[in-house]
Amino acid sequence: MNEVVIIGAGLAGLSSACHLAGRGYEVTVVEREDIPGGRSGLLQRDGFTFETGPSVLTMPDLIADVLRAAGSDLSLLGPLKRLDPAYRAVYADGSTIMVRGNREAMRQEIADTCGSVDAAAFEGFVEWLRKLYVVEMPNFIDTNFDSPLGLFKNPLAAAKLVQLGAFRRLGPAVRSHFRDPRLHRLFSFQAMYAGLAPEKALALYAVITYMDSIEGVYFPEGGMHAVPLALAQAAEKAGVQFRYGESVESVLRSPTGRVAGVRLAGGGVVASDAVVCTLDTPVAYEQLLPELTPPRAARPGKGDYSPSAVVWHVGVRGVPEAPVAHHNIHFGTEWNTAFEHLLDRGELMPDPSRMVTVASLDEPAAAPEGCSTLFVLEPVPNLSGGKIDWKTEAPAMRDRLHGFLTENGYPDEILAEELVDPVEWQRQGMAAGTPFALAHTFPQTGPFRPPNVELRLPGMFFAGSGTVPGVGVPMVLISGKLAAQRVAAYLPDRP
Repeated sequence: MNEVVIIGAGLAGLSSACHLAGRGYEVTVVEREDIPGGRSGLLQRDGFTFETGPSVLTMPDLIADVLRAAGSDLSLLGPLKRLDPAYRAVYADGSTIMVRGNREAMRQEIADTCGSVDAAAFEGFVEWLRKLYVVEMPNFIDTNFDSPLGLFKNPLAAAKLVQLGAFRRLGPAVRSHFRDPRLHRLFSFQAMYAGLAPEKALALYAVITYMDSIEGVYFPEGGMHAVPLALAQAAEKAGVQFRYGESVESVLRSPTGRVAGVRLAGGGVVASDAVVCTLDTPVAYEQLLPELTPPRAARPGKGDYSPSAVVWHVGVRGVPEAPVAHHNIHFGTEWNTAFEHLLDRGELMPDPSRMVTVASLDEPAAAPEGCSTLFVLEPVPNLSGGKIDWKTEAPAMRDRLHGFLTENGYPDEILAEELVDPVEWQRQGMAAGTPFALAHTFPQTGPFRPPNVELRLPGMFFAGSGTVPGVGVPMVLISGKLAAQRVAAYLPDRP
């Protein structure tokens, strides 16, 4: 018998597999696609290779942690390049600020673009971010909670967060450090990763800013898909069995009401003592556990979801010229009002901010010679609160994005393309049509987020962005680790 079945070979599932295999469990991973990666997948079109998932990689030590658990190390992933700049920020007035690859260079960049006062303030800002991270990561992110009372299991850490102002709003907290409004945007836009406007997000989410703007953004040799490939290789070396091209139809129960394995869509059965499911949590309950009432946030019409995004994968003739960087953020003129349209009204941003990733600058094999791959992202409303008819809006959005590329000096002769809108995200199994899952509002954070253990079905566990600790590559890697800890507590004795 397989002691543990993991549904999904995305980053969360691979992390869980590595941690469980390292603990000595027999593990089988069932993945509907033919390759590992899940949302961090690949799309190949007309000689171009597009990466369909996360484009920003931070905190490589968390990847190393997963690999070590399976008896491997970071060398399995291969060389990691720290991007410098991590981002090129472009503002509506034509000015730019580069997020540099190290702390001293970033201070000088701020001095050159925003002045000496803000440059001096940067040191205090970094120290504040570091203190937040040191308190939050071990005590409130990389830990399992059995109830909200767990927030108080380390009262000194909780008091330290209060002292650091972690429960203020992020926007005002950043403004308290810097005078230049461009820096306010540069160091608070990361709240969007948590599904919140900077003015409404708690300052504790500044740890995301710490992860990418201070600790750095990296790019693996071979592209972002090298990460799931390395994790899958480490898992296989540790004895994990992979069943690609197969989907799970239902979770099996024993006569005692415990998990007994999974039934595959093709009719086969994989017996096990525990299941770790990495489907988006609301989708997991709907498809695999329909007889159970989901946690409140995972019930239809109850959860608050992050905004979605339109992603346009474009293969173009030509290579962007300097100063175009690997990651480019184009801020619109509007800021707070843009979030009101997106989050409160369910409408498109009237003056959107967009991100353009040019991965082929650092992975030339992704495009034919003399060509480039572009990943163009615009935040849009999710399907839960949005008022957009994507059958008519998608072609118009595509044309606007094409015009945006032309206006901003990117190569725009299109040779291959694929546009992904919220309807497509939903078809891929993402609740409310958003790849960013449930928003990190306070009632959906930490012990208030859908839990990673289903007590009504012993042996059923969850990992991924829909459960704890949340969204993003670092978070889902930790999520897999936390799910593995749950399994180990449930199955403490193994051969």
